Amino acid sequence: MLHRQTFLRLAAFALMAPLFSLAAPAAGEPVWFGVSGPLTGQNAQYGAQWKAGFDLALDDINAKGGIHGRPLAYVFEDSQSDPRQAVGLAQKFVNDPRIRIELGDFSSPASMAASPIYQRAGLVQLGFTNSHPDFTKGGDYIWSPSISQADAQPLLADLAVKTLGFKRVAVLFLNTDWGRTSRDVFVKAVEARGAQVVIAEGYQPDEKDFRSTLVRVRDASPDGVVLISYYPDGALIAGQVRSVGLKQPIAASGSVYSPKFLELGGAAVEGIYTNTTFFPEEPRVEVQDFVRRFRAKYGKEPDAFNAYAYDAVQLAAAALNEAGPQGDRKAVRDAFYRIKDVPSVVFGKANFDRQTRRVIGVKSVDLVVRDGKWALGDGKTKTAAASAR
Repeated sequence: MLHRQTFLRLAAFALMAPLFSLAAPAAGEPVWFGVSGPLTGQNAQYGAQWKAGFDLALDDINAKGGIHGRPLAYVFEDSQSDPRQAVGLAQKFVNDPRIRIELGDFSSPASMAASPIYQRAGLVQLGFTNSHPDFTKGGDYIWSPSISQADAQPLLADLAVKTLGFKRVAVLFLNTDWGRTSRDVFVKAVEARGAQVVIAEGYQPDEKDFRSTLVRVRDASPDGVVLISYYPDGALIAGQVRSVGLKQPIAASGSVYSPKFLELGGAAVEGIYTNTTFFPEEPRVEVQDFVRRFRAKYGKEPDAFNAYAYDAVQLAAAALNEAGPQGDRKAVRDAFYRIKDVPSVVFGKANFDRQTRRVIGVKSVDLVVRDGKWALGDGKTKTAAASAR
């Protein structure tokens, strides 16, 4: 007969199954990680994409014995990617002794608002979609396998200037710390490539009507438009561009690469270019194996955010295994300095620069919306690599 407390614990775990994931043959008390990210609100699709990647990774990890024989599991709390909510969730996670590591938040502003709490409490924050160049400067408990905007925006500039031939560039950017930082890096990169940014217009996260801004963009006579946006705002802008007479080609930051961008934008996003670190048609063995298993589980193609989430859990598991069954939060932090060549969909083998606490070596693939689907652009793969230290 089950002990009453054990029964209640198992029953409670079953009731929470939509948020917690386990898989045999790992057994016993789970090893937990926390997730702060958007499950509702305008960025909810990213949270759904994360969860699919998390659950596939847990299938793999727990089938191989989990963390020293114990299953790996997670608690996903909804922040709506709002900095204020992310701060509250950070306090909740650091006060929960079960949580060995935290993943998220989605946006750099939300994550960076919470970083001081994680740093002070000594709980690793693995911001796997946090591309702000200053994110990992928050302390030695702040790590990221995301490409920094210091690397991503030059690759976007390559796409705009070298591949698409833009010489007079208009930029629309999300007026957040992430968007402004990305704009600054992009503008410098465009100028370094011999082109000119003729206008750069910011917009607010909750903005819906972009027509007056787009009129100013039109009057600046660019030969190409670049969006530094997420998928909801990017799709809205694309839907209004042609209404003011702008017919120039459009490129967008990799943050628009989502099925939701196609769904929300419809015909308006046809022909828009972007670049990404993952695309399911890449022939690399790691990519094709991941695509096969993702299709088998979900019946659809994975995208970059599914892959980022999958890789983040693999990295967390590698650090937890390295820290050992009795390792505390500091041991997990220390383990990140030692893990190397972690199998990764995006990177092949993932390694961290110990000084910047960012992953080393990122590939970028150019994509275009063609016939309502994401497709390879010109077929070129570019590389942004930080030197190992």
